[in-house]
Amino acid sequence: MASRHSRDDLELGSVPFSTDIFDVVNDPDIDIVVELIGGYDAAKELVLAAIAQGKHVVTANKALIAVHGNEIFEAAEKAGVVVAYEAGVAGGIPVIKAVREGLAANRIDTIAGIINGTGNYILTEMRAGREFGEVLKEAQALGYAEADPTFDVEGIDAAHKLTILAASGFGVPLQFEKAYTEGISGITPYDISHAELLGYRVKHLGIARRRDDGIELRVHPTLVPQSHLIAQVDGVLNAVLVDGDAVGQTMYYGPGAGDEATASAVIADIVDVARAVASNSQQRVPYLGFRPEALEDLSVLPMEDVQSAYYLRIQAFDHPGVLAKIAAILSEHGINIESIMQKESEFKDGRIPVIILTHTVQERQMNLAIEEMEALADIDGKVVRIRAENFN
Repeated sequence: MASRHSRDDLELGSVPFSTDIFDVVNDPDIDIVVELIGGYDAAKELVLAAIAQGKHVVTANKALIAVHGNEIFEAAEKAGVVVAYEAGVAGGIPVIKAVREGLAANRIDTIAGIINGTGNYILTEMRAGREFGEVLKEAQALGYAEADPTFDVEGIDAAHKLTILAASGFGVPLQFEKAYTEGISGITPYDISHAELLGYRVKHLGIARRRDDGIELRVHPTLVPQSHLIAQVDGVLNAVLVDGDAVGQTMYYGPGAGDEATASAVIADIVDVARAVASNSQQRVPYLGFRPEALEDLSVLPMEDVQSAYYLRIQAFDHPGVLAKIAAILSEHGINIESIMQKESEFKDGRIPVIILTHTVQERQMNLAIEEMEALADIDGKVVRIRAENFN
């Protein structure tokens, strides 16, 4: 075992310990290197060095795989070794194995889910009317969020995981740099409560969808019908929805993080690698579920080409005809209104919030409509937008 820092807290017995992590790579008696140090540079150097020496690798490092996975898998393919990474996505939920093996008979068209427990905990607690900042501090005190929570609350952690899921499910190269990420720091208790009144729940989702012209790869707050199973996943738990052409919708639910959940996945990967080595199998499951030559050249679509429904909150001045102007702008851009909510009790300082839920429309058209609405003298400030998905 090796760590860059001394670990007097560990009871290692007769297991050798080093503060030079490359001692593990250079030990000829070690067949499998388990990388749990996190980050990019040192982890990448360690993993590539292990592969170069013919050692198999198990990692829980989703950032490493999402950003450098293409290079790592190419090196592993040439060296004839295994790189296993189940623990990097959704912790104790064996969703990578499900996508690569259990659903191998399916063409997978959608993978979506709650894949960051910190964000899900915060949004769950905000349903009680609590502010984002207050709940974030609580999450940090409980150990659910890091001192620097950026990766969790701004969607970067979820985008790492979604990139890996999309590549494994769709048979495409890893394309993290093209993923759209939007966090939850701008979500308010007001919008959460009004979404509930409309029959929806706000969740921070990663959504990957295969289309004929490319794939959608996006992480953002999303309105989900309260009746859908994924809307009922609360706290730090994770859930991943997979839609296959033969099986239909399946959902995988459980602890997405934590020492024991991660350890469960890491040990399962070690067992898988050991079985492959013991059987001398040359036909083991490829890293992304597809042979390298079978990967499709599908690019990630820009957000402007994505289609979804929208929740809009517009702070309007109490002027005659303001609703007609808003409706006219939406209509000009082919945007149909599903429902509209306006409460006289919320009238304040000459302004009143107007809540609109739209039907599905291309994001490009919504961007143009919002730009026009914000230019109206009847509208105060920015239009709040939250995308909505029904997963039908």
